[in-house]
Amino acid sequence: MSDELRILIEKARRVPVSDEQREAQRRSFAFGNTSIENADITREMIDRQANALMAQGE
Repeated sequence: MSDELRILIEKARRVPVSDEQREAQRRSFAFGNTSIENADITREMIDRQANALMAQGE
């Protein structure tokens, strides 16, 4: 790995991530993984289920 890349990775590690960004990444990850197995899965389905799970936790 080049020094330039190593420096960029270290800088990226220090970038703060908001709760909203983390949730968006989590949903994107869930969509990406489930849609590989089932092409009928939509982002809207992921959002509905994530919202339902969040409501259960309140």
